[in-house]
Amino acid sequence: MTKRSLSLIALGLAAALVLASCAPKPAAIAPQAKRPLILGMHAITETDADARALIGEVPALARRGVNLLVNEVDYWYDYASHPELKMDNPVKKATVKALLAACRAHGIRLVPEFQTLGHQSWAEKTFPLLVKYPHLDETPGKYPGNKGTDPWGTEFYCRSWCPLHPEVPPIVNDLYDELLDVFEADALHVGMDEVFIIADADCPRCAGKSTAELFARAVNDAHDHIVRQRGKEMMMWADRLLDGQATGYGLWEASMNGTDKAIDMVPKDIVMCDWHYEPKYPLQPTPKSVFPSPKIFADKGFRVLPTSFRDADALGRLIDQSLALGSDKVLGHLCTAWRPLRKGDSARLRQLKAASKKIRKARG
Repeated sequence: MTKRSLSLIALGLAAALVLASCAPKPAAIAPQAKRPLILGMHAITETDADARALIGEVPALARRGVNLLVNEVDYWYDYASHPELKMDNPVKKATVKALLAACRAHGIRLVPEFQTLGHQSWAEKTFPLLVKYPHLDETPGKYPGNKGTDPWGTEFYCRSWCPLHPEVPPIVNDLYDELLDVFEADALHVGMDEVFIIADADCPRCAGKSTAELFARAVNDAHDHIVRQRGKEMMMWADRLLDGQATGYGLWEASMNGTDKAIDMVPKDIVMCDWHYEPKYPLQPTPKSVFPSPKIFADKGFRVLPTSFRDADALGRLIDQSLALGSDKVLGHLCTAWRPLRKGDSARLRQLKAASKKIRKARG
C-alpha cells in the first residue's frame, strides 16, 4: 500500500468521524411507566354467544378493579388461516372487535389465550388439531376414546401434541398470529398447564428423551415466534416448572415427572401465571397452604402473576404471601372461573370479590 493510499484512507476516516459527530444522536428510550398492580380475570369463551355475554360483563369487571382480561379461546375462534381447526359456533371476528372496544373503553388490557402442547382433549372429546392431524399426537393410536390410565396410573386426563414433530409449529404459529392480530394484542397466553403426556415411550421422536428438555423445547418454540418474531409478550401457566415434591404442591399444581428442571431452560421475560387453588396440599406438613412458588419464580428472575380459583381462603393467603415478598416481580393477582362468564357473574364471584378487596388495598 502506498503513502498516497494511506493518506486517502486517513482523510476518509477523519471525514467519517466528523459526520458522525454531527449526526443526531438516537433518542433515549424512555423507561416503561410502572403499571399498577394487576387484578386479572381469566374467562373461557366456547361460543360466539359466550363472547357476547363477556362483553356485557366488562363494565362490572372494571368496577371491581379488573385491569387485565385473559380470554381463553383455544379452538373456539373462527380461524381463517385454518378453518378446519375451529369448533362449532366459534367466536366471530366482529365479536372480538366489540369485546376489544369494550375493554379499551374501560381501561382493561385484553389478552387472548391458546392452549399449547397439553390440553388437546378433555374427557372423551379430542380437540381439532389432533382430530384433523392425528399423526401429530404424542400418543397416536393410544388411549382410544380417551379412556385408560396415563403413565401415573390415574385416569387419562388430556392429550398432548408431539413437541418435536416438525409439522406442529407452522400450524400453531398461524393460529397464534391470527389471535394476536384480531385481538390487536400486545401479549398471548399459551397455556401449557397439566402436561402429563410427554416423552411417551411409543413416540418415535420423544421416547427416552428428557421431559424437561422436551417441555423447554415447546416453551421456547412458542417464545421464538411470539416474542422474538412478533415482538409480543408471552404468558403461560407455570405449574410444570415447579417441583411437586420440593414445594409440597404434588402432582397437579406442580410437576412430578421432571419437567420442573425446564425452569432454567426458558427465557426470563415470560410472565409466569402461578396457579394454586387449594386450602392445603398433601405433601405439606402444615394443614394450611404455604405458597413458596412466587418467590421461586421471582428469585429466578421471572415476573409472576399468582392465580387462584374458587377457594377465597386459599386466595387470600396466596395474595398476602406473594405481596409480602415486596418484589416488583410480583405483578398482582389473576382470578379464574374456568367456564364462560354469565350475566351478573362479575358481581357474584366470591373469588373476584375477595381478590378485588385485597388488590385495591395494596394499590393504595
